[in-house]
Amino acid sequence: MKKRMLQTLLFALFTLFSAATFAQTTVSGTVQSEEGELLPGVSILIKGTTFGVVTDLDGNYTLSGVPADGILVFSFVGMTKQEIPIDGRSTINVTLASSSIGVDEVVVTALGISREKKSLGYSVGEVDGESLQKVAQENVLNALSGKVAGVAISSTGGPGSSVSMVIRGASSLTSDNQPLFVVDGVPMNNTLNNVTSIGRDNKPDYGNAISDLNPDDIESMSVLKGPSAAALYGSRAGNGVVLITTKSGKKSKGLGVNISSNTVIESPYKFLEKHTLFANGQRPFTQTDRPNNGLDYYSVPVADSYWVGPELDKGMMAYQWPYFDENGALTATPLISHPDNYKDFFETGITTTNTVSLNNSTEKVDYRLSYSNMENKGIIPNSDLHKNSIGMNSTLRLTDKLSVGSSINFVSNGADNRPSTGNRGTNPLQALYDLNSHIDINDLKDYWEPGKEGIEQRAPYNLEVNPDGTYDKGDAINNPYFLANEVNNSFQRDRFYGNARIDYDITKEWSLMVRYTHDQFHEKRETKIAPSYTGDANGVYGLQNLYRLEQNADFLLGYNKTVNDWSINASAGGNYMYQFAENNMAATKDRGSGLVVPGVYNLGNIAPDNLNYSSGMSEKAIYSLYALASFGYKDVAYLDLTARNDWSSTLPVENRSYFYPSASLSLLLNNAFDMGPNVSLAKIRGGWAMVGNDTDPYKLMANMNDNGSWGNQIMLSTSGTLLLPNLKPEIQTSWEIGADLALYENRIRFEGTYYSSENENQILNIGLPVSSGYSSKQINAGLIASKGIELAFGGTPIQTSDLTWDVNFVFSKNRTTVKELAEGFDYITLWTDAKGGAVTRVGDEIGQIVDDILVRVDDPTSPYHGWPIIDDEGWDDSDNWENYMEPGDNTAVIGNFNPDFTMGMQTALTYKNWTISAALDWRVGGQFVSQTFRYGESDLHTQRWIDRTLKLNDMSGAEMAQYLKDHADQYLSPDGEFFVVVGGPSAEYGGLEHTEDGITLNDGVFMPGVQGYYDDNGHFVMTQENLGGAGTPTIRYQDFYGWGYTRNAMFDADFIKLREISVSYKLPPLQSIGIQNASVSLYSRNILLWTKAGIGIDPETAFQAESSNQGSGIQFKQGIERYNVRPWTIPVGIKLNVSF
Repeated sequence: MKKRMLQTLLFALFTLFSAATFAQTTVSGTVQSEEGELLPGVSILIKGTTFGVVTDLDGNYTLSGVPADGILVFSFVGMTKQEIPIDGRSTINVTLASSSIGVDEVVVTALGISREKKSLGYSVGEVDGESLQKVAQENVLNALSGKVAGVAISSTGGPGSSVSMVIRGASSLTSDNQPLFVVDGVPMNNTLNNVTSIGRDNKPDYGNAISDLNPDDIESMSVLKGPSAAALYGSRAGNGVVLITTKSGKKSKGLGVNISSNTVIESPYKFLEKHTLFANGQRPFTQTDRPNNGLDYYSVPVADSYWVGPELDKGMMAYQWPYFDENGALTATPLISHPDNYKDFFETGITTTNTVSLNNSTEKVDYRLSYSNMENKGIIPNSDLHKNSIGMNSTLRLTDKLSVGSSINFVSNGADNRPSTGNRGTNPLQALYDLNSHIDINDLKDYWEPGKEGIEQRAPYNLEVNPDGTYDKGDAINNPYFLANEVNNSFQRDRFYGNARIDYDITKEWSLMVRYTHDQFHEKRETKIAPSYTGDANGVYGLQNLYRLEQNADFLLGYNKTVNDWSINASAGGNYMYQFAENNMAATKDRGSGLVVPGVYNLGNIAPDNLNYSSGMSEKAIYSLYALASFGYKDVAYLDLTARNDWSSTLPVENRSYFYPSASLSLLLNNAFDMGPNVSLAKIRGGWAMVGNDTDPYKLMANMNDNGSWGNQIMLSTSGTLLLPNLKPEIQTSWEIGADLALYENRIRFEGTYYSSENENQILNIGLPVSSGYSSKQINAGLIASKGIELAFGGTPIQTSDLTWDVNFVFSKNRTTVKELAEGFDYITLWTDAKGGAVTRVGDEIGQIVDDILVRVDDPTSPYHGWPIIDDEGWDDSDNWENYMEPGDNTAVIGNFNPDFTMGMQTALTYKNWTISAALDWRVGGQFVSQTFRYGESDLHTQRWIDRTLKLNDMSGAEMAQYLKDHADQYLSPDGEFFVVVGGPSAEYGGLEHTEDGITLNDGVFMPGVQGYYDDNGHFVMTQENLGGAGTPTIRYQDFYGWGYTRNAMFDADFIKLREISVSYKLPPLQSIGIQNASVSLYSRNILLWTKAGIGIDPETAFQAESSNQGSGIQFKQGIERYNVRPWTIPVGIKLNVSF
């Protein structure tokens, strides 16, 4: 019995053991990135245990003894963790997606040195290439918007336009404040002097340097925001540094071929508002019963900039362009509006970008070769852009100690036509905006006069009646289609840049890097303007050739050693930089006699006395020595020290050498104290630094410039600025403190930074009296102080095997103050506009917008205290045109172009193979001035000004006066509405009776206020209440916009913008046909825009540092929008990525 029981027990145990054995299996597979790159070092654990393996150099793994019903956990730094059920499978291949930077993540810092982010004592913004490429952008900087705290991105317009990037606000009053861009060690200047003006008021934007980069080639971008981070780059790093690392060769499971193709369709949908109520003209054309010029009907003056002529859509007949019927008879036609003119002019834009790359890695060689083609057809007729780029990154490991590498890139960027973006002139959008709606834009598509093709544009004109009854063409306006098609600004820019480097590990501790970098481009710009352009009637031709070269040679000797609890990383090196620039231009003279033979575009067709030419070149060199050291203790504390000395050729010998150090400290509290398993990172940090800045070449003494010719005489000129021979470098000193926190395995993340900086010895130009013989004088003076806060908060609220949700927020707040200026100067003017401008006094925040004030009764004993004082003719009693630049009692601060703060949000939700992501920007506070509205409303083009006038014409004069008195706080008080106007353009729109030249119409307006004078005791004596009662003088509506006041065209700059949204699907591997990875995504940009101003203008267009003519320098002109009448578009794109 006992024997039988023992046998039964042994059989049961054997059965259980066999079951357990058969329930375990061996799993193998490959782990790769979304780009198909094999990932070595990926951790694979059986969930709930510490048992696991890591992938080998080829991304392969094998794990034995795995429960068939278990779960494998795949994790890798910088990648999203995945949990995958085994479900009895023996082969599991995994693709890991990129995630937010982890606490142990490595980032690229100054000089291209990779560091663990947790060890840094300063703030570095890092954006991976996948985030930048998720939604395709023609310019990679646009993809940075809202993703990095403290960074402001703005653009002037569509594809190929210049893009500005400002880090932590303005640090200089006279530069464009652009950071230094370093691409694989190659410095690139992103300056905004990219506009050439050939022809009267012809200003195309040819784009800046960063637009030459191919976004698909970028691996990551590091934004070094403060001098502590950027000090090692010397004088060029005063505005920050953006380090761009391009993709390199990596081990691939398949052929290593990656193909990316995307197509974007762009359709305008939101247009600048303007009214369709009246035709061109002014008093007395508002009458319907009075002919003019002896004609039976009114002849509408289309070249008149005012839009208060005959009312449209009221059944009125008029002579209007083109005036004559098919038989040549002058014919009156109904005055009707064409409200879709703006919409009908634009076309559907399309951009296609295709990139193919081949990359792989072996034991000896890493390589990546890529080719990209971008073709753009713009929304403006006859506008385009094309770009071809070839790049190759390679590394050859010759021995275990010696390796050589190179990065070689060639970019060909050009266009057949870049439309002008300047003020009026050849800008087709401005001509379109100035076109009254009684003219149908579709009638202008055939833009040549029949029989005069190539000679005379078919342009709307005023009809002139001769005494003998014949007709002539009077003043004309440009046909928008003529400007779009016959003003051609082409360019071709061929750029070559790259580096070659040698890395040698001398010993285990010592290493040496030697590198040469090269960046050069040649650019040809050609302008052809056909005859009959109103600015240059006989046509224009111009040719400009630009050449830029920068060479850098540098070396870096490194030392790396760990002794007990201490780690030491030290480097010392030097750099030699050489820059050369050449600019040659020849063209017809502005407002000259044009071309000898119309339509023949070459320099030989320009008469010698009408030829304008210029030629210039410059050279600059900087020699540098630098050193850095990082000391670490027990992964608890890290101390970084740097020092650099520059010798600049652009400074005088006695000031040529300047030294600047930096220091930063990082303390990892979570490693110093036991904070529990839920605290992944708790760090405090701080840094201090100095950075110097030199100037451009030839700023020490006067030099002669080729200024063309006068007849047969060559003309030379010198600068109107009295130069300073003992010029000193600008010095920026800054410090910052911050804290970083990560909780629950980096599921919750926070970074906070407070910074302060001072920039002294500003290189400024101050005005001089004409009697001195100079217009200005160069000085070293001024102190600008900046303070700000940057916050970044994010996390992964949901993370399961199938579902992941990431969300990140960034917050920025910056204030820059002018602390000091030159002796005798207490304010600086950044730009002017009518009676106002951006004028900052010493002690005030930069960006103050000032304006003339209305003269008001200042007698506190008067019942009219605070009321506007009106002169005898009914005008506001203010005449400050000559002194508007000088802050004082007659001016007031009306706004500031800086925001109170900005915020950005990015989020991504992934469910299995589906991902949806979005990015949102929010700006709060600040104002901007719109010149589009100022001039548009002064010419009465907008509905806004009609709506703004107070309509009281249904009241008697006494009732009107009583109403205004009852609402004095709103209409007469300094705290009420500014520049109140009662009346309108016609009786229907509130117009009052007004008689002028013996003609009485209902187009009168007046400004509420009071007339009077001050007696000898300073008491105000009223002589007339200007409230609509008896004696109130009226003025015709068209004259009383008040366009001289900047305040009338100032708007709040607040906005919320949904910048991008993307939905993507990752296809399962199709290894039977060699496809390792494939994904398809549908995306859109600029989907929603809410603005507090609500005027149809994107406030961001007012915060682009203004582009200047090539070589003429940059002016800091933020907060003013200049004729940006480009419509709002929603680009929709589809993108396909395939890896073989």
